[in-house]
Amino acid sequence: MGLIDTIIADLDVVRKNITSFLFIILNIVSSIAIVISNKWVFQFSGFKFGTFITILHFIMTFIGLAICAYFKMFTIKRVRILDVVPLCSLFCGFVVFTNLSLEYNSVGFYQVMKVLTTPFIVFVQATYYGMHFETPIKLSLIPLCIGVAMASASDVEVNFIGTVYAIIGVVVTSFYQIMIGQFQKNLGVDSMQLLFYQAPISAVMLIPIVPIFDDVAKLRAYVYTVDNVSLILLSSVLAFFVNLSIFLVIGRTSAVSYNVVGHFKLCIVLLSGFLVFGNPVKFWNMLGLGITFISVIIYTHIKLQAQAKPAPAAQPVSQPLIAAQDKEKVEEEDSQQELTPEEEAETRLGKIVVIPSESSSNSPHLSSQNLTSR
Repeated sequence: MGLIDTIIADLDVVRKNITSFLFIILNIVSSIAIVISNKWVFQFSGFKFGTFITILHFIMTFIGLAICAYFKMFTIKRVRILDVVPLCSLFCGFVVFTNLSLEYNSVGFYQVMKVLTTPFIVFVQATYYGMHFETPIKLSLIPLCIGVAMASASDVEVNFIGTVYAIIGVVVTSFYQIMIGQFQKNLGVDSMQLLFYQAPISAVMLIPIVPIFDDVAKLRAYVYTVDNVSLILLSSVLAFFVNLSIFLVIGRTSAVSYNVVGHFKLCIVLLSGFLVFGNPVKFWNMLGLGITFISVIIYTHIKLQAQAKPAPAAQPVSQPLIAAQDKEKVEEEDSQQELTPEEEAETRLGKIVVIPSESSSNSPHLSSQNLTSR
């Protein structure tokens, strides 16, 4: 049975790793695809309304999840709306301060500050949630963050208000990603069940923010042609897979692992920009890409090794208790055997006892023998 249990446990680990890998692939492919589609929407269609298109993305996500629920791909679980509002508020804060950071900072400084999300998540989870990160994991994140900063930083210009927005954005983004996993555990829901509630609530909460970041007059005057609507619809469908895969990856792995995947995606996008679109490239950009890719491989290897380690065998707590109970039982029965007939009669009159049958008269001997064997 021990060998069979070990094989079953190993197969379960392999199955979980394969599932996690497929979720990560879905996230990478859909994220890169939506970057390209959004570029088409913003440049070719002239639909430069970032907050409004985020609302459309979440509406499409809700519609996609409703279709999945209709075809029994998951079961809708009843959850109080107020229980999901804090997570939705964090998402809205993530959208607001990400836009503010991008508006008041250079692209290079914006990307460098985003890198701080990973170490901040590790700090929060280790400090406030008692999560233990092994030293190799923490060490592998250092060159990873440095590599991403080198690869993405082209122009770094610092100003006070932009730095404040960037720091707040890092904090809000980190807590949002952490809370995705925490809410799934606390509410007893899976990724699709939680996103089914978060998507429409977040869309509604973002409506008052549209006039702050989007030009409402131009939005009203926008001409919706068939080509433009098709591109917006394509972007929204891809957003469904992006949003779903984010919840799946974090729910299956962790916020830190999702950040590592995010850095990997960023490097792929940057590399495609260098190779396909002919974006200007410098030596430290390519060096940063190389460092990042190697760090991702090292991080993945360490995580797989940690999962492959057999769990320490739990010490059976019941055995000492049983031994102690057997010992007390032996002592009690031995003491009863030492009683005189008169004392035994008085004891039986004072207490309600079950007189052992002849077939169980050898139990003290068996108990003491078992105790000695232990």
